[in-house]
Amino acid sequence: MPKVGMQPIRRSQLIHATLEAVDQVGMDASIALIARLAGVSNGIISHYFQDKNGLLEATMRHLMTALSLSVRDRRLLLEDTSPRAQIRTIIEGNFDDSQVNGPAMKTWLAFWASSMHQPSLRRLQRINDHRLYSNICCEFRRVLPIAEARTAARGLAALIDGLWLRGALSGEAFDTQQALQIAFDYLDQQLARQAG
Repeated sequence: MPKVGMQPIRRSQLIHATLEAVDQVGMDASIALIARLAGVSNGIISHYFQDKNGLLEATMRHLMTALSLSVRDRRLLLEDTSPRAQIRTIIEGNFDDSQVNGPAMKTWLAFWASSMHQPSLRRLQRINDHRLYSNICCEFRRVLPIAEARTAARGLAALIDGLWLRGALSGEAFDTQQALQIAFDYLDQQLARQAG
């Protein structure tokens, strides 16, 4: 009989082992490797996640939650509630250390590739895309006409993803400051349209 309170600990252990395994070998990481890295038996994965796909989905939910929390925590610290300040927190959250470390980046890349073939992962990807776009658009709509706000939000979401993707594929340490500066410059250009 499992110990009371072990489920969250085991789930977290397995998610972190999945991130490490994907970092080492990609999405081809086997259940055996993940279990070995977590220090548990293969059967524990089935017990908590049913199968590898369930574990991969839980791992992506973990990364998406970390992303949401990084944005939320930044917003809670803001005294400035302007659209510019709010959007900057969204940008910063997307380039948070939880999203640009090696294991997270490799897992996101593998997730994006797998989401084209697995409906449950495709659904998560759509949720993530929609969340980024709608949060940015909501802030742009405070100062831009709706059509311009939508265009600016699509552009910024694409820029964030593109900067992230280029950084992930560069093979070098992610240059967070450069990515932030490029995204902030785009944001300021879009907001200057409102003033002009």
